[in-house]
Amino acid sequence: REKVDTLLALKARSFSEPTWFQENRPNCDLSCVAYFSMEFMLSEALHIYVGGLGNVAGDQMKSASDLGVPVVAIGILYQQGYFRQVIDRNGTQQAYFPYNDPGQLPVTPLRLPNGEWLRLKIKISDHTVWLRTWQVQVGRVKLYLLDSNDPSNLPIDRGITSEVYGGGQDLRIQQEIILGIGGWKLLRALNIKPEVCHLNEGHAAFLILERAKDFMKETGVTFESALSVTRAGNIFTTHTAVSAGFDCFDPSLMWRFFAEYAKNELDLHFDELMALGRENPLNFSEGFNMALLAIHGSGAVNGVSRLHGTVSRQLFRNLFPRWPIAEVPVGHVTNGVHMPAWDSEFADRIWTKACGKERWRGDLTHVEKHIFGVSDADLWQLRNDSRNQLVNYVRQRFENQSLVSTEGSNLMAMAKDVFDPNTLTLGFARRFVPYKRPNLLLYDKERLVRLLTNPEHPVQLVVAGKAPPYDEASKDLIRQWVQFIQQYNVYRHVVFLSDCDMLLTEQLVQGADLWINTPRRPWEACGTSGMKVLVNGGINLSELDGWWAEAYAPEVGWALGDGQEHDNDPSRDYAEAERLYSLLEQEVVPAFYDRDVDGIPQQWTTKMRHSMKLLTPQFSSNRTVREYTDHYYLPAATNFKKRAENKGLLGKKIVVVQQEHRSNWGQIHFGESQITEDLGGYRFQLPVSLGSIKPETILVQLFADGIEGGNPEIVEMKNEAQQKEGDYMYHAQLMTSRPASDFTARAIPNYEGISVPLEDHMISWQY
Repeated sequence: REKVDTLLALKARSFSEPTWFQENRPNCDLSCVAYFSMEFMLSEALHIYVGGLGNVAGDQMKSASDLGVPVVAIGILYQQGYFRQVIDRNGTQQAYFPYNDPGQLPVTPLRLPNGEWLRLKIKISDHTVWLRTWQVQVGRVKLYLLDSNDPSNLPIDRGITSEVYGGGQDLRIQQEIILGIGGWKLLRALNIKPEVCHLNEGHAAFLILERAKDFMKETGVTFESALSVTRAGNIFTTHTAVSAGFDCFDPSLMWRFFAEYAKNELDLHFDELMALGRENPLNFSEGFNMALLAIHGSGAVNGVSRLHGTVSRQLFRNLFPRWPIAEVPVGHVTNGVHMPAWDSEFADRIWTKACGKERWRGDLTHVEKHIFGVSDADLWQLRNDSRNQLVNYVRQRFENQSLVSTEGSNLMAMAKDVFDPNTLTLGFARRFVPYKRPNLLLYDKERLVRLLTNPEHPVQLVVAGKAPPYDEASKDLIRQWVQFIQQYNVYRHVVFLSDCDMLLTEQLVQGADLWINTPRRPWEACGTSGMKVLVNGGINLSELDGWWAEAYAPEVGWALGDGQEHDNDPSRDYAEAERLYSLLEQEVVPAFYDRDVDGIPQQWTTKMRHSMKLLTPQFSSNRTVREYTDHYYLPAATNFKKRAENKGLLGKKIVVVQQEHRSNWGQIHFGESQITEDLGGYRFQLPVSLGSIKPETILVQLFADGIEGGNPEIVEMKNEAQQKEGDYMYHAQLMTSRPASDFTARAIPNYEGISVPLEDHMISWQY
């Protein structure tokens, strides 16, 4: 009881102190962000997540609480969540779906003032579905959850929210209707009026329609004008690196669920609604892509790492024809993890001594300098303590999972000898799917066995992860690992721990000396597992993909790959497997076992120190949330408020100009440039005929591609004079060492409040 009272007192004191947001962003336009996600990884006690997407959502909620950013979150309470995994003696994954009893979960029903349970009524297809509502307290942040397991519903409807990503397209579209439309209805029922809605992937994109619909009803404007207003307050974060990863619904399925909604709620023809989710609005056989709806209904779009931003610009370039790839409007905010959620007690002790208890609640400016001063002896003690704890955990977990094996007695007897607390320990845990190449280490099994069982410098490896329950090819990847362990009798050196969850992941990232990640570039949008080892003094050996492509430097870890894309080339897999073995044999193992007179591996602790100093603050969700706040939330809140004023007057004006541009853009013509050398540069004069296009709604620019992959050079041309109606003379003074022929004139939209080319992608080039 005394410990509980102490924790409650600490919580109360923490909540009473001013936060980063209150101190640094007072009097701003942002009062609430509504964060929508299909999954949240917050605690093993609340199993409503699958993996990376939920990890990102959960950790960002925790950091939003730490920083005081005003966020509420919307998700789904799944009756079963994701499956629990058991591996049989043949290495075959068995999937079990235990029931999530709300009475045993850290959730509470949302109540009306009269004490009744808040239930929402939503129309799905041709009938009503009742949704129950729940609340989870995440520090200062509230997470609201919806589920359809209401006794008033038909049995088939009660199962809509049964499991994460379960079933086929029919079930998926209903889950996404509940998340997006139901989630927005819940905010309205609670009288929560967010300026900003953050879509963590496209699953919640139907909220774009519902939010615009509400603005229509409130102001009497058209759907197009309402969308012009509300999209300014929507932010879409894509986590997908391949186009096949986006949810895309068949037109017939969309007709079934949205034909009446489009007509009666949005006053749209069905084809107009479908155009919002299509690359080509005139291709009536094209499916409805949720990512495209999110782009067409948002004021900002971002990927989740620098490389993923580049990949996403390629994926979405067809939405912005004739625009340079560098200007496709997709930015990036690299993911981070909530360091206090993943650090061990040993790591917390070191960080607290060096940087203070409140180190993750501010701007992190002091963290790098202070952690760099930790001694080699303390760093090495951190690794030894953490590894020893992991070895004890592995032995216990190995013994427990042996109970369900037909070889139970033999394996249980071996449990006490599994692993050695003084041996270099590798961690490898992730979803088992082909693009992550979880079996790259098995390319040369005999070589791997020699590496593991070296009598002087042994290595031990913990493997964990789930395959999608209905994907036989992915399940076979697990089977290969289990059979390798059995065939070569390396139980004391390699363990496959079943049922990878948040608890197991926590133990692995705290105890592993080296974290290995081998995705096929560029399919790993970001990846966060390797970030979790940073705070614990673990080191990464990873493919140059996702976050590691921007984090890697020789002083902080090791890298695989050449930084290029090779698709599914088997020869490349072989080459990278060879490189992985060589790195382990020639660099990693020697760095770990080469000790000084005090028994400390100086090479290893040096990498630890640099990794902890340089990477831990940078890949903390503290930095991620602050970046979202400053670069996305605050501008979005301001833009939304401006557009919403006077019943959406600015939004209506924007629609008028957009329509004029679509109708008249073809009237723009360029004359011949007059170029003269002037003051070490050039003077350009260019006649431009705009026809009916108003000059105040466009920019004329000179454009040159960047040099060696650098940013393009763009110079605005000034409207010098109107020669006759619709004809203008533009000029620019250009100081450059580049030849004048590198520069081409172009015209692009430019008017109040518009995001170009996201909201108006018209463009004309001088040819």
